[in-house]
Amino acid sequence: MSDRKRRVNEAIRQVLSDTIPTLKDPRIGFVTVTGVEVATGFAHATVYVSVFGTEEQRERTLEGLKAAHGVMQAQIARALRLRRTPVLSFQYDPTVEQGVRLGKMIDELAPDPADDSEQR
Repeated sequence: MSDRKRRVNEAIRQVLSDTIPTLKDPRIGFVTVTGVEVATGFAHATVYVSVFGTEEQRERTLEGLKAAHGVMQAQIARALRLRRTPVLSFQYDPTVEQGVRLGKMIDELAPDPADDSEQR
């Protein structure tokens, strides 16, 4: 990946991270932008988001984000000086949820330090 593309990905991620909490759509829940991947030519960008909540809340949040993509594209156009503002598409990123699940599994497997001191 080129350095310019990497900088644009990060700049768009930052703008969206600042913009999403200001959206007034009640469908949009607690969202974290985990990454952005701009296509060659900067015509399209895939935005990866993590959503806190149930499957239903996740689907409603993605619908709300898709409905508000025009507002977010306008915000990107104002914040960044790009020849072409990419069309946004949103995808759920399960990595945060998987990380939490793995952390819980590790905690369950790890011995409790309090139990070790009682056995001695």
